[in-house]
Amino acid sequence: MVVTWAVVLAGALAGGHQYGGSFTNDLTLSNTDSQAAYDTLRERFPDMSGDGMQVVIHSDGGVTSPEVQRAVDGALADVRADSDVAAAQSPYGPGQRLVSDDGRTAIATVQFTERAKDIPEGAVEQAQASFDPLRDQGLEVEYGGPAVQTESGPSGSEVYGLIAAVVVLLVAFGSLFAMVVPIVTALMALGLGLAVIELLTNWVTIGTSGPVVAAMIGLGVGIDYALLVVTRHREGLAQGQDPAESIERAMKTAGRAVLVAGATVIVAILSLYLIGIPFVSALGLASAVTVAATLLAAVTLLPALLGIFGRKLDRLRVRRIRFDHGSDRESGWHRWARGVQRRRWLAVPLAAALLVVLALPLASLRLGTGDGGSQPAESTQRKAYELVAEDFGPGMTGPLLVTVDYPSGTSPQQVQQASAELRADLMATDGVTQVSPPRIDPEGRTAVLTVVPTGSPDDESTEHLVHQLRSDVLPGAADGAEAHVGGATATSIDLADKLDERMLWFMLLVVGLAFLVLLVEFRSLLVPLVAVVMNLLAVGAAYGPVVAVFQWGWWPAGLIGSQPGPVESFAPVMLFAVLFGLSTDYAVFLLSRVHEEYKRTGDARRSIVTGMGATSRVIMAAASVMVVVFASFVLNDQRTVNLFGFGLATAIAMYALVAMLVLTPALLAILGRAAWWMPGRKRRRSAGAQAGSPAELAETRGEADPRALREAANGSGSAA
Repeated sequence: MVVTWAVVLAGALAGGHQYGGSFTNDLTLSNTDSQAAYDTLRERFPDMSGDGMQVVIHSDGGVTSPEVQRAVDGALADVRADSDVAAAQSPYGPGQRLVSDDGRTAIATVQFTERAKDIPEGAVEQAQASFDPLRDQGLEVEYGGPAVQTESGPSGSEVYGLIAAVVVLLVAFGSLFAMVVPIVTALMALGLGLAVIELLTNWVTIGTSGPVVAAMIGLGVGIDYALLVVTRHREGLAQGQDPAESIERAMKTAGRAVLVAGATVIVAILSLYLIGIPFVSALGLASAVTVAATLLAAVTLLPALLGIFGRKLDRLRVRRIRFDHGSDRESGWHRWARGVQRRRWLAVPLAAALLVVLALPLASLRLGTGDGGSQPAESTQRKAYELVAEDFGPGMTGPLLVTVDYPSGTSPQQVQQASAELRADLMATDGVTQVSPPRIDPEGRTAVLTVVPTGSPDDESTEHLVHQLRSDVLPGAADGAEAHVGGATATSIDLADKLDERMLWFMLLVVGLAFLVLLVEFRSLLVPLVAVVMNLLAVGAAYGPVVAVFQWGWWPAGLIGSQPGPVESFAPVMLFAVLFGLSTDYAVFLLSRVHEEYKRTGDARRSIVTGMGATSRVIMAAASVMVVVFASFVLNDQRTVNLFGFGLATAIAMYALVAMLVLTPALLAILGRAAWWMPGRKRRRSAGAQAGSPAELAETRGEADPRALREAANGSGSAA
């Protein structure tokens, strides 16, 4: 099995490197105003229908000299010769305002024939290469615009997370060999998942942040799932079981819980397809692939590695660990659970209040898409953005395109007059700093105007402007005219609006699916309800700090290099799907053990103490691994990855510390035996127990009968 995995992994990595595609951001949105504007451009103005690239040329000595102009025009001539380029506009043309007032910065524009996702590989690099001679003359040349996309890859910070995970596993396991097994399993699963994702880009357009987000989730759950199984296996070894028998038992218990938890994560993530936005769905697909790879490794590679190590798994110890937490030995976790049960009526409101307070900033959540100002500081997009924003105003970094399609029968003169009047109306609108003269199509029926807002693309004022143009200004353009607002900025705003519109329904769907999975797993009505409520509180407690840090700019925004701005529009639904699945992992693992104890003893409160005593240490170790792995991605140079890493780390920490250690034992103690109640269950048990053993009769009554248990033990010790 190990050799098979090695061969498959090597083949997948080689295939992904040789035949894999590229990662691009596909913001195509059907049934939106921006998409209607794009369709109009594609039909009436083909040279404007593709995505563009801004070429920002800067020099402290000025860019208006004849030598510089000749060099720029020569580079543009080379660019126009490329069949993938629809148009290339010089900053020095008549009627253009593409040279700054101080003459130090100029903007040339290159319009490609396709949208960013469909631009042939190498076309953007080839166009940029045409401007390299300008740098030889001492000019600074930077590139921005939707056509310029940087593929996200490992930043090196992931190594710190991996090192921290190794330290956590060493402390948790106390053995070098036991630590190696989860790390090797997770890394091999992650390698397979990323290779498959790279191959999938030939058929599915996956965003530039897709592989890093997928790697973050895959690495965290891969180590976690292996940790849970290895811990249960070592408990069996400590009880004197044969390694093969212990592995089998670990797979039947912890392995089964891992499969249920992992399946819940995959279902929750793939539910993103129901939102109907390809960009978001593709990110979910990439993450689901890595989680599926970890599940495959957990049920094939992991038991094979455990079989190879056998009884040597505890060799090379760094400290001695006891594994009799599920026995009658009293540990700190037993005492903690018992203390929470005693103070349950105080613990529940305090813990819930803490999570609610952390979620309060969520009330001011504003969705959007980060502009060039949120790019890494040393990237060409960030430098281009800063040069344009400083010399031309932030709105020039993301202008709007207004298309107006006049009804048939309108004469060209009427179109010209109506377009001129519309331009005047647009100039008089608050939030508009510049409007280009209207460009009329050859048939004289359609006009397009470029509108430059006063605010940056991700500024709230720009969002208000787009909505105002659509609702107030454009409807009065002309009788029967069809007007739309498009461009990359308008597309980002439409994406945020569409996600905001469907977010509630998506969340209800994910919550419902998780409830059904837990209902089937535990055959209980209230336990799944408790788990779902705790998950919602934990997710809310993660959203709040995300808004405070990434939208408001609170500490540690400056420390991680994040600029204040809207929360990425797809982040809330993506975080919700991932967090709901991951937090369900711990609920399944803990409640499965509690359920085992309850079925064995029939004592609801004792089962909570015993279950927590047996699982709390490993749950805290697993949560610590998740937190350090996710936190390491906060150091990535992409804002989207920072946001995901911060949100995931915060949510897992809150869920483990507050929901698992406080809310769960307190709520289960309040519910008592009712926690495991299911309609119709008592009647079925009673019918079966009439001819059953004394132990079964005790279980039917929902309590442990010592005499019945002794009689059952005398009758069949192995069954007892």
